[in-house]
Amino acid sequence: MPLWKRLWLLFTVIWVVVAALNVATILAFSEEPEKALMPVVLGVAVPALAYVLAWLWHRWRSRGERHD
Repeated sequence: MPLWKRLWLLFTVIWVVVAALNVATILAFSEEPEKALMPVVLGVAVPALAYVLAWLWHRWRSRGERHD
């Protein structure tokens, strides 16, 4: 597995755990549970966007190299 994928995976795990803790805290202590929707959306969207950007960067950097 390439280094960028391992770093993305580490980032994603940390991001999702923090987002889940944020959602759990909002649901446990807030009188408005709909406030938890934004951390849920960001918990999924940010790692997906980070993956796409890292993949594009990797493709751009490895343009003339052969991949077998």
